Amino acid sequence: MAAETSAKIAGQELAKGDVLGVARIAAIQGAKRTSELVPYVQESLLGAISIDFRLETTAIEIVARVASRDQSNVEMEALTACMVAALTIYDMCKAVDRSMSVGQLKLVGG
Repeated sequence: MAAETSAKIAGQELAKGDVLGVARIAAIQGAKRTSELVPYVQESLLGAISIDFRLETTAIEIVARVASRDQSNVEMEALTACMVAALTIYDMCKAVDRSMSVGQLKLVGG
């Protein structure tokens, strides 16, 4: 993203409001609905879901941590949470920055 867009996100200066706050809520919703969106993903009883953002000059790093209460793997839920957060950020900022792109999605740990 453009540096100006990152600055507007940091200062909560975009017309649609608190971009990272909305993206966090969307990410949690995405994690909870992964089994509805991705074929063959079994519904899991999710425990804690945390979404963290690291705002840089021209990028935002999104990290999702998802825990299961029923001992199932939840890597798809974490990946879905990150992608939904990224799409939400894009949607909320596209009016001021059409140069944005969604980059690398990867699983770390797990």
